[in-house]
Amino acid sequence: MSPFLGEFIGTMLLIIMGDGVVANVVLNKTKGNNSGWIVITFGWAMAVFLGVYASTTLGGNGHLNPAVTIAMALFTDFDKSLAPICIAAQFAGAIAGAIVVWLAYKQHFDETHDSNAQLAVFCTGPAIRNTFHNLITEVIGTFILVFGAMAMSKPETTLGTLDALPVGLLVLGIGLSLGGPTGYAINPARDLGPRIAHFILPIKNKGTSDWAYSWIPVIGPVLGAILAGYIYKLIIQ
Repeated sequence: MSPFLGEFIGTMLLIIMGDGVVANVVLNKTKGNNSGWIVITFGWAMAVFLGVYASTTLGGNGHLNPAVTIAMALFTDFDKSLAPICIAAQFAGAIAGAIVVWLAYKQHFDETHDSNAQLAVFCTGPAIRNTFHNLITEVIGTFILVFGAMAMSKPETTLGTLDALPVGLLVLGIGLSLGGPTGYAINPARDLGPRIAHFILPIKNKGTSDWAYSWIPVIGPVLGAILAGYIYKLIIQ
Protein backbone atom coordinates (compact mmCIF):
# COMPACT_ATOMS: atom_id res chain seq x y z
CA MET A 1 0.00 0.00 0.00
CA SER A 2 1.16 3.54 -0.69
CA PRO A 3 2.01 6.14 1.97
CA PHE A 4 -0.63 8.43 0.44
CA LEU A 5 -3.40 5.85 0.79
CA GLY A 6 -2.41 4.97 4.35
CA GLU A 7 -2.31 8.59 5.50
CA PHE A 8 -5.48 9.47 3.59
CA ILE A 9 -7.57 6.65 5.06
CA GLY A 10 -6.05 7.02 8.53
CA THR A 11 -6.79 10.75 8.64
CA MET A 12 -10.26 10.26 7.19
CA LEU A 13 -11.07 7.74 9.94
CA LEU A 14 -9.58 10.11 12.54
CA ILE A 15 -11.95 12.88 11.48
CA ILE A 16 -15.01 10.64 11.05
CA MET A 17 -14.61 9.38 14.61
CA GLY A 18 -13.35 12.65 16.11
CA ASP A 19 -15.70 15.14 14.47
CA GLY A 20 -18.40 12.48 14.81
CA VAL A 21 -18.19 12.44 18.59
CA VAL A 22 -18.38 16.25 18.67
CA ALA A 23 -21.47 16.14 16.44
CA ASN A 24 -23.06 13.58 18.76
CA VAL A 25 -22.50 15.87 21.75
CA VAL A 26 -23.31 19.34 20.39
CA LEU A 27 -25.98 18.87 17.72
CA ASN A 28 -29.66 18.87 18.60
CA LYS A 29 -31.75 15.69 19.02
CA THR A 30 -28.84 13.23 18.94
CA LYS A 31 -28.64 10.31 21.37
CA GLY A 32 -25.52 11.85 22.91
CA ASN A 33 -26.61 15.48 23.07
CA ASN A 34 -24.98 17.40 25.95
CA SER A 35 -23.03 14.34 27.14
CA GLY A 36 -20.03 16.55 27.77
CA TRP A 37 -16.30 17.09 27.45
CA ILE A 38 -15.27 13.68 28.78
CA VAL A 39 -17.17 11.97 25.97
CA ILE A 40 -15.50 14.22 23.41
CA THR A 41 -11.98 13.61 24.72
CA PHE A 42 -12.48 9.83 24.90
CA GLY A 43 -13.97 9.84 21.41
CA TRP A 44 -10.98 11.70 20.01
CA ALA A 45 -8.57 9.35 21.78
CA MET A 46 -10.23 6.35 20.14
CA ALA A 47 -10.23 8.23 16.83
CA VAL A 48 -6.46 8.64 17.06
CA PHE A 49 -5.99 4.98 17.96
CA LEU A 50 -8.06 3.81 14.99
CA GLY A 51 -6.50 6.30 12.57
CA VAL A 52 -2.90 5.49 13.49
CA TYR A 53 -3.56 1.74 13.48
CA ALA A 54 -5.27 1.85 10.08
CA SER A 55 -2.67 4.16 8.54
CA THR A 56 0.30 2.02 9.51
CA THR A 57 -1.50 -1.16 8.41
CA LEU A 58 -2.20 0.34 4.98
CA GLY A 59 1.33 1.59 4.32
CA GLY A 60 1.17 5.04 5.90
CA ASN A 61 3.36 6.40 8.65
CA GLY A 62 0.57 6.91 11.20
CA HIS A 63 1.33 10.63 11.47
CA LEU A 64 -2.16 11.88 10.45
CA ASN A 65 -0.82 15.34 11.23
CA PRO A 66 1.28 17.71 9.07
CA ALA A 67 2.99 19.11 12.17
CA VAL A 68 4.15 15.62 13.15
CA THR A 69 5.29 14.89 9.59
CA ILE A 70 7.31 18.12 9.49
CA ALA A 71 8.97 17.38 12.83
CA MET A 72 9.80 13.82 11.81
CA ALA A 73 11.25 15.00 8.50
CA LEU A 74 13.45 17.56 10.25
CA PHE A 75 14.66 15.60 13.27
CA THR A 76 14.44 11.86 12.49
CA ASP A 77 15.44 9.53 9.67
CA PHE A 78 11.96 9.82 8.12
CA ASP A 79 12.25 10.07 4.32
CA LYS A 80 11.86 13.81 3.62
CA SER A 81 10.70 13.16 0.06
CA LEU A 82 7.53 11.56 1.46
CA ALA A 83 6.57 14.62 3.51
CA PRO A 84 4.63 16.48 0.76
CA ILE A 85 2.78 13.28 -0.17
CA CYS A 86 1.82 12.58 3.44
CA ILE A 87 0.72 16.15 4.13
CA ALA A 88 -1.44 16.25 0.99
CA ALA A 89 -3.04 12.94 2.01
CA GLN A 90 -3.69 14.22 5.52
CA PHE A 91 -5.52 17.33 4.33
CA ALA A 92 -7.49 15.40 1.70
CA GLY A 93 -8.46 12.73 4.23
CA ALA A 94 -9.53 15.37 6.75
CA ILE A 95 -11.83 17.06 4.24
CA ALA A 96 -13.32 13.72 3.17
CA GLY A 97 -13.86 12.65 6.77
CA ALA A 98 -15.67 15.88 7.62
CA ILE A 99 -18.01 15.43 4.66
CA VAL A 100 -18.86 11.91 5.87
CA VAL A 101 -19.71 13.28 9.33
CA TRP A 102 -22.01 15.87 7.77
CA LEU A 103 -23.78 13.14 5.79
CA ALA A 104 -24.20 10.99 8.91
CA TYR A 105 -25.60 13.87 10.97
CA LYS A 106 -27.40 15.79 8.19
CA GLN A 107 -30.79 15.74 9.95
CA HIS A 108 -29.24 16.96 13.20
CA PHE A 109 -27.41 19.79 11.47
CA ASP A 110 -30.80 20.83 10.08
CA GLU A 111 -32.27 20.75 13.61
CA THR A 112 -29.43 22.84 15.07
CA HIS A 113 -29.85 26.59 14.68
CA ASP A 114 -26.72 27.56 16.60
CA SER A 115 -24.10 28.23 13.91
CA ASN A 116 -21.29 28.13 16.49
CA ALA A 117 -22.30 24.59 17.51
CA GLN A 118 -22.34 23.57 13.87
CA LEU A 119 -18.85 25.00 13.31
CA ALA A 120 -17.57 23.27 16.47
CA VAL A 121 -18.27 19.91 14.83
CA PHE A 122 -15.74 20.72 12.12
CA CYS A 123 -12.99 22.73 13.76
CA THR A 124 -11.75 24.33 16.96
CA GLY A 125 -12.29 27.76 18.44
CA PRO A 126 -11.05 29.56 21.55
CA ALA A 127 -13.01 29.76 24.79
CA ILE A 128 -11.48 33.22 25.32
CA ARG A 129 -10.27 34.85 22.12
CA ASN A 130 -6.73 36.15 22.52
CA THR A 131 -4.29 35.65 19.66
CA PHE A 132 -1.13 35.33 21.75
CA HIS A 133 -2.53 33.02 24.43
CA ASN A 134 -4.47 30.89 21.93
CA LEU A 135 -1.31 30.43 19.87
CA ILE A 136 0.78 29.54 22.94
CA THR A 137 -1.81 26.98 24.03
CA GLU A 138 -1.62 25.22 20.65
CA VAL A 139 2.19 25.33 20.75
CA ILE A 140 2.23 23.73 24.22
CA GLY A 141 -0.33 21.05 23.37
CA THR A 142 1.47 20.02 20.21
CA PHE A 143 4.83 20.07 21.97
CA ILE A 144 3.47 17.51 24.45
CA LEU A 145 2.03 15.42 21.60
CA VAL A 146 5.22 15.28 19.53
CA PHE A 147 7.67 15.00 22.41
CA GLY A 148 5.57 12.24 23.95
CA ALA A 149 5.17 10.40 20.65
CA MET A 150 8.92 10.51 20.04
CA ALA A 151 9.60 9.14 23.51
CA MET A 152 7.07 6.35 22.93
CA SER A 153 8.64 5.37 19.61
CA LYS A 154 11.67 3.66 21.18
CA PRO A 155 11.89 0.01 20.04
CA GLU A 156 12.11 -1.31 23.60
CA THR A 157 8.68 0.18 24.41
CA THR A 158 6.85 -1.59 21.58
CA LEU A 159 3.41 -3.08 22.29
CA GLY A 160 3.14 -4.99 19.05
CA THR A 161 -0.33 -4.62 17.55
CA LEU A 162 -1.21 -2.07 20.24
CA ASP A 163 1.51 0.41 19.25
CA ALA A 164 -1.15 3.00 18.38
CA LEU A 165 -2.75 2.86 21.82
CA PRO A 166 -0.19 4.97 23.75
CA VAL A 167 -0.61 7.82 21.27
CA GLY A 168 -4.39 7.66 21.68
CA LEU A 169 -4.00 7.81 25.46
CA LEU A 170 -1.58 10.72 25.09
CA VAL A 171 -4.18 12.64 23.07
CA LEU A 172 -6.78 11.80 25.73
CA GLY A 173 -4.51 13.32 28.37
CA ILE A 174 -3.85 16.43 26.29
CA GLY A 175 -7.57 16.93 25.78
CA LEU A 176 -8.37 16.54 29.47
CA SER A 177 -5.48 18.70 30.68
CA LEU A 178 -4.91 21.31 27.96
CA GLY A 179 -8.02 21.23 25.79
CA GLY A 180 -10.02 23.88 27.63
CA PRO A 181 -8.63 27.11 26.16
CA THR A 182 -8.72 26.28 22.42
CA GLY A 183 -10.23 22.82 21.96
CA TYR A 184 -6.77 21.29 21.34
CA ALA A 185 -6.49 21.21 17.56
CA ILE A 186 -2.79 20.17 17.81
CA ASN A 187 -3.03 19.21 14.13
CA PRO A 188 -3.27 21.57 11.12
CA ALA A 189 -5.09 19.01 8.94
CA ARG A 190 -7.57 18.12 11.68
CA ASP A 191 -8.62 21.75 11.93
CA LEU A 192 -8.15 23.32 8.49
CA GLY A 193 -9.43 20.35 6.46
CA PRO A 194 -12.84 20.19 8.17
CA ARG A 195 -12.99 24.00 8.23
CA ILE A 196 -12.73 23.93 4.44
CA ALA A 197 -15.47 21.29 4.37
CA HIS A 198 -17.66 23.55 6.53
CA PHE A 199 -17.07 26.39 4.08
CA ILE A 200 -18.08 24.41 0.99
CA LEU A 201 -20.92 22.25 2.35
CA PRO A 202 -24.56 23.41 2.01
CA ILE A 203 -25.25 23.40 5.76
CA LYS A 204 -28.60 24.82 6.83
CA ASN A 205 -28.32 27.89 9.12
CA LYS A 206 -24.54 27.91 8.61
CA GLY A 207 -22.54 30.89 9.85
CA THR A 208 -18.99 31.88 8.97
CA SER A 209 -16.06 29.46 9.03
CA ASP A 210 -14.09 31.85 11.32
CA TRP A 211 -11.17 32.30 8.95
CA ALA A 212 -9.74 35.03 11.19
CA TYR A 213 -8.87 32.34 13.75
CA SER A 214 -8.00 29.57 11.29
CA TRP A 215 -4.25 30.28 11.10
CA ILE A 216 -3.69 29.65 14.83
CA PRO A 217 -4.49 25.89 14.74
CA VAL A 218 -2.09 25.66 11.77
CA ILE A 219 0.90 27.74 12.84
CA GLY A 220 0.73 26.85 16.55
CA PRO A 221 0.96 23.07 16.02
CA VAL A 222 3.79 23.44 13.49
CA LEU A 223 5.81 25.60 15.90
CA GLY A 224 5.12 23.24 18.81
CA ALA A 225 6.10 20.17 16.79
CA ILE A 226 9.37 21.71 15.57
CA LEU A 227 10.26 22.82 19.09
CA ALA A 228 9.52 19.35 20.48
CA GLY A 229 11.56 17.64 17.79
CA TYR A 230 14.51 19.95 18.33
CA ILE A 231 14.54 19.59 22.11
CA TYR A 232 14.06 15.81 21.99
CA LYS A 233 16.92 15.39 19.57
CA LEU A 234 19.08 17.69 21.70
CA ILE A 235 18.39 15.60 24.81
CA ILE A 236 19.05 12.19 23.31
CA GLN A 237 22.29 13.13 21.55
